[in-house]
Amino acid sequence: MHAILMILIFVVGYFFITIEHYTKINKATVAILMAILCWIIQFANAAWSFDINMSQLEHHLADISQVIFFLLGALTIVEIINQHKGFQFIAKCITFRSKRKMLWVISLLTFFLSSILDNLTTTVVMVSLLRKLVDENQDRLLIGGAIVIAANAGGAWTPIGDVTTTMLWIGGQLSTLAVIKNLFIPSIVCLVVSVGMLSLALKGNFAEKYVHMDDLKVEPRGKLIFFLGVGALIFVPIFKLLTGLPPFMGILLGLSVLWIVTDIVHSHDEQRQHLRVPNIMTKVDLSGILFFLGILLSVNALYTAGLLGKLAVWLNENMANLAVISFVIGLASAVVDNVPLVAASMGMYGLDQYPTDHDFWNMVAFCAGTGGSILIVGSAAGVVFMGMEKVDFLWYVRRISFPALAGYIAGFIAYCFGCLLM
Repeated sequence: MHAILMILIFVVGYFFITIEHYTKINKATVAILMAILCWIIQFANAAWSFDINMSQLEHHLADISQVIFFLLGALTIVEIINQHKGFQFIAKCITFRSKRKMLWVISLLTFFLSSILDNLTTTVVMVSLLRKLVDENQDRLLIGGAIVIAANAGGAWTPIGDVTTTMLWIGGQLSTLAVIKNLFIPSIVCLVVSVGMLSLALKGNFAEKYVHMDDLKVEPRGKLIFFLGVGALIFVPIFKLLTGLPPFMGILLGLSVLWIVTDIVHSHDEQRQHLRVPNIMTKVDLSGILFFLGILLSVNALYTAGLLGKLAVWLNENMANLAVISFVIGLASAVVDNVPLVAASMGMYGLDQYPTDHDFWNMVAFCAGTGGSILIVGSAAGVVFMGMEKVDFLWYVRRISFPALAGYIAGFIAYCFGCLLM
């Protein structure tokens, strides 16, 4: 009875998370409520003693806190760069009149930028810049769709580019150099195939548009903060390799350095108080962090109850091929959020069964990261694109979904082919 009730709460909560854009109920609220209810049921289960449940909860909280602190530090660094308008000068590199050239340059910039930043922030930055450069609506939407695909593909191949890859990295399922080596080629194949298909719909040149330089002006010390912030993010995997300390300590080190620099360069000017970290932190998306907390706690409750173990057994008996399981996870991430899917995978399969850098973890990282592009509601990048440009769900299905699916399949085949050659 306890198991059925817990599954019911999780399914209903999951459903409300997927339709957030319709209900307007923040998914963080649903995730936290879902987590608390699941743990209440777990503690009420007489089959488990209070001490065992408390020990499990404390153990899971210790693991989750690493992800939460990492995200808090990373999002703050990105917001510091954003408030200094450090991304604005990138626009000067993409003022092309050729539609196809604009598409390819923006897609490649997004791909590599997303490997450093998270895909949500990268999408916000690139779509914002695109709106300043392109007036023609349909062409802009097509390029925006390419940005979603590129952001998700770019986030999949580095340990700091997508929250699901970060979760696997912090959890020990993936190592820094191995994930880059194994997933870069599948990710770039995914991008090239998808953008190549989208480029067929773009012909000719854009009408000439004058972009006023004041629109692209950065705040004082904006370029310095941009390079320091990006450097801090890139340094995190290096920090982990050099010291062996958890990644959240590396990101907090980078944040502390950036905090000191911004205090020094802005402390003498009262007009720059909005550029100091305490003010900037009020703009960080804390609801997103609380969403991850709720989801991970919910999945851990299912794990503690033994439900994920039973699901793993069922999958192994009925869908024994790991490649098929990973591929299905990617397709599922087009419909539902990839964070709980990856969290569930981590709960179902232990490192004793599939050790660090096993093909299964690489496939899960790639599939969960790129599969979300197939539908506009399948990733944070797609949802923010839908909100910024008021994109219709069916328009995305007609114009973007097939290229995204083709890229996903091509990238997956590229990974499998690479495994055969090794």
